[in-house]
Amino acid sequence: MSSTSNAGGAMILVVEDEEALAGVVRSYLHRAGHRTAEARTGPAAVLAARDLGPDVIVLDLGLPGLDGLEVIRRIRAFSDCYVLITTARAQEPDRLAGLAEGADDYLVKPFSVRELVARVDAVLRRPRAIDGTAPPVAPTFAVGGLEIDEAAQQVRLEGRELALTPTERGLLLTLARRPAQVFTRRQLLESVWGDTWLGDDHLVDVHIANLRRKLDESAAAPRFVTTVRGVGYRMGKG
Repeated sequence: MSSTSNAGGAMILVVEDEEALAGVVRSYLHRAGHRTAEARTGPAAVLAARDLGPDVIVLDLGLPGLDGLEVIRRIRAFSDCYVLITTARAQEPDRLAGLAEGADDYLVKPFSVRELVARVDAVLRRPRAIDGTAPPVAPTFAVGGLEIDEAAQQVRLEGRELALTPTERGLLLTLARRPAQVFTRRQLLESVWGDTWLGDDHLVDVHIANLRRKLDESAAAPRFVTTVRGVGYRMGKG
């Protein structure tokens, strides 16, 4: 594992076994003001994520030692950092598998490194848990047995804290802030991913499905997130 630093920048862990590509990605990220570190194998990626506590991990799915999906599973056991996967696997099921394991976004190789940096910057603009230096000012939402503490970025179901990814929390918070509103997929993309994000609306459906699984509900029997056919999603039954 090697690293470079920019004082005050976010820490980005680049996990890529192609040395030349990793070098280009790190160079662009460094020029954008970020600190970077690099890992070449799956086991090294898990260790680096634990040791460094990165803000974002740029993770190739095709890795020696452990594949990228297993790396995500292990990292999600101790970290909720943003994970942006890169993959040469062009088939949709491969990309969706990464999102289902807890990745927040994806790029298919070959990709524009400038677009990758833009995606990293976009996720870093999303709200994270408070650091304890400022008093909490955001409200707490309660829907049935679901409690959403926006200030602490915590979600509890029947008193049990849920291990949600930042993207899942972002979707839930967006819906909870306006429980009477039906959000289109594009509105949810703009709220959570940012209005400059380029991609298909299907990404929202994948993360909503993951969120529902953790909320112990299904699309057919929703308790908290309701599908409005032909439009999008809303909180509760309206």
